[in-house]
Amino acid sequence: MKRSSTLFLKVAVILIGLPVLALCLFLLPQIASEANEAAERGSDLAFVVYGILMVMYVAAVPFYFALYQSFTLLTYIDKNQAFSDLSVKALKKIKNSAIIISGLYVVAIPFVYILAEVDDAPGLILIGMGMIFAPLVIAVFAAVLQRLLQEAIDIKEENDLIV
Repeated sequence: MKRSSTLFLKVAVILIGLPVLALCLFLLPQIASEANEAAERGSDLAFVVYGILMVMYVAAVPFYFALYQSFTLLTYIDKNQAFSDLSVKALKKIKNSAIIISGLYVVAIPFVYILAEVDDAPGLILIGMGMIFAPLVIAVFAAVLQRLLQEAIDIKEENDLIV
């Protein structure tokens, strides 16, 4: 594989991480400060917002870990080590991170439901479900790639023993 295509993908991985970083640094603290003001006024809804914010902050950790593993996987491809156990382990870590993110948003769904009921906004529940299923699709895709890569490595090792 040409180095330019992996360079493009590495830049894409970095660009994927920037909006989430901006969200965590700018938008979520602003929402938290508004929730603080609502809590001071005696609103019980502030604690629902705190729950959702906590899940979003915690989910950022496995998200960035998965991005780092993606970057590492692209580095293995650059070094012609794509068919190695290191690549299989990186895919397994990406899969596990995606499952963790999906699980965290499953925990947040009751909070989203309460918020949607109060605001009379059923679209929030659809957004919450999307936040569950998007990482789940990535986890399934990584699991399929992991299995295929492991089978390719096994076939390669078997062929090396024959020759």
